[in-house]
Amino acid sequence: MQQVHLRINDAATGQPTPVRLRITDAEGNYYVPHGRLTEFATGVNQDVGGNVMLGAKRWAYINGACEILLPPGKLHVEVAKGPEYKPIDEDITLIAGKMSLRLTIERWSDVRKQGWHSGDTRVCFLPPDTALLEGAAEDVAAVMLLIKETTSQDAFGKAMKAIPNIDAFGGRDLWLPGRASNVAIGTQNSHNDLGGLALLNPHRIVYPLAFGGPNGKEDWTLADWCDQCHRKKGLVAWTDPLHEAADFRYGEPLADLVLGKIDAFEVTFFEDSPFDVMPDYYRLLDADLIVPLVGASAKESNGIALGSMRTYAQVEGEVSLDNWIDGVRAGRTFISNGPLLRWSIDGKVPGKTLEADG
Repeated sequence: MQQVHLRINDAATGQPTPVRLRITDAEGNYYVPHGRLTEFATGVNQDVGGNVMLGAKRWAYINGACEILLPPGKLHVEVAKGPEYKPIDEDITLIAGKMSLRLTIERWSDVRKQGWHSGDTRVCFLPPDTALLEGAAEDVAAVMLLIKETTSQDAFGKAMKAIPNIDAFGGRDLWLPGRASNVAIGTQNSHNDLGGLALLNPHRIVYPLAFGGPNGKEDWTLADWCDQCHRKKGLVAWTDPLHEAADFRYGEPLADLVLGKIDAFEVTFFEDSPFDVMPDYYRLLDADLIVPLVGASAKESNGIALGSMRTYAQVEGEVSLDNWIDGVRAGRTFISNGPLLRWSIDGKVPGKTLEADG
């Protein structure tokens, strides 16, 4: 084994760029950079970040460069950086004594030049700095890191409530002009039966984060959350629209959408059939309930890649969080789990109104 300094450069800048990395030998053994793990947890809220398991493959996120112990000989290197970069998938031979490796990754598409900026509207449990790293490594311009109430067991096996990242809200500037990837803190507010909402970019936290349940009181509604979020200049997305309770489908957000309180309809990553929710979305359109789509990975573990389902919003003016949210609110969006299709009708892009006769 020899210690190697590995660097992945962006072809456009010649500078190191964050990526998702996987290196194996001829026998399939997986080698990780210092600070990453060959075996790691993939459960919900279990040491989330820095590593990811996709199918049967384990990957590590690096900030463009790393130190790694590798055996000399034939190695297989895979490097990914979201759907707009050509992935690296090649065999190399590491010569005995060689101390450095340099690779280059390049774009095949850059829709940012047309004003389209990608975002992931629901990511939970990642530390903010790690969300910045993984967002940059997956080429996601806007990462919506949502604070969510959860439970975990204490040393005595008792279930205890926890609110990861609650102190990150408003405590630091995670969105800097000109940076390729940024993080915004919002909240995931939910009720076990009534459903859930993602509250994006409110000026202040919208409480309570959850209500109801066996020991709770039914003294709140999702409509209250919508109203609070709008008063705080935030955007409301209906999460998990296929959510079902014992007595009804869809939950309260359907009623809130009819009342004009919902700003966006979420489609999340799902490995086998991510677009099962679309027939319900078309039913809304047929009922003249026009609501923009947003795409979210719903990442809560190391078993899902950030940006695996993403929202592309067209930004008008400077690239800022407020303008990205305004693009979503106005419906200037498309969603994708990889493919990119750009189109217009009579010069009008998604989000514009087309008047047709006949």
